[in-house]
Amino acid sequence: MSAELADALTAVLRPVLGDGVAVENLRALTGGASRTTWAFDALTPERRALILRTGPPDEVHAGMELEAGVQRRAAEAGAPVPHILAADNNPAALGNPYLICEAIAGETIVRRIQRMLDDAGRDRLVRQCARALAAIHRADHTGLGLSATEPLTEWRERLDEMGDTTATFEWAFRRLAAERPDPSPQVLVHGDFRMGNLIVDESGLAAVLDWELVHVGEVYEDLAWFCIRAWRFGAPEHLGAGGLGSVETLLAAYEEAAGIALDRAAFRWWLTVATLRWGVICRFQAERHLSGQTPSVELATIGRRVAETEWDILDLLAGGGPR
Repeated sequence: MSAELADALTAVLRPVLGDGVAVENLRALTGGASRTTWAFDALTPERRALILRTGPPDEVHAGMELEAGVQRRAAEAGAPVPHILAADNNPAALGNPYLICEAIAGETIVRRIQRMLDDAGRDRLVRQCARALAAIHRADHTGLGLSATEPLTEWRERLDEMGDTTATFEWAFRRLAAERPDPSPQVLVHGDFRMGNLIVDESGLAAVLDWELVHVGEVYEDLAWFCIRAWRFGAPEHLGAGGLGSVETLLAAYEEAAGIALDRAAFRWWLTVATLRWGVICRFQAERHLSGQTPSVELATIGRRVAETEWDILDLLAGGGPR
């Protein structure tokens, strides 16, 4: 399979890097839930470290061409993203749609990042994350075919599709619908900006990865998703922004970078929505296991986090949570 893929990949790269290109060291990396990631070297004759991402099209994730177009717009706005060499929604060349980009050196595993950072490094990184989000949100999203989402409707429908719910989820949906803040301007939203989807090196934030959930929405969505408990990876609550720093540090740094004022009450509403979203995702992952679709101890374990998420939702609705 690797040899066949290497040959096909070489053919794809010829129009981009020249007829003399050769592919070496093709190897599968630990992939995400929806797409497979490969690392390889392209000889042109210089050696270039590149990344290939492939995956079947679906109704949830952005197509490869859209993902590439969005990343190029984000780069133009100043966001740190890998340079895109090629992307195609047509599966003919490699068996699935694909995206090829430059490899970025650094670390993505959160526990390792936490160990390599001191207090100053964490503070620097959380501020870099704020600046990266500000750049993403000011990127031009017109003409790309992106859709806008209504978060409560989207996650209500996801839960209803499973035919299962909890009292906490139901109360949260009703409270959030009744207390929805006034809408803010629509911007480009990454959709999954969090620890684990960032490359970090000795200088801090090197690149933002995994753009398959990109859409149009409000700035609060990305900011809040970064701050739910799951993406602190065990860090204490006072490091509520990705386990790096306080939520207020993130918000203040974002305000400075974006030149706007954020409504703290609106942010808390979105933080509760983000936590509810994670709860529905946990229940969905459990359903994949319980239904027999994808028998997996990992998915079953994620499903057990529904109760943890319910606690966080109730705490937030009662005025608790990270400050």
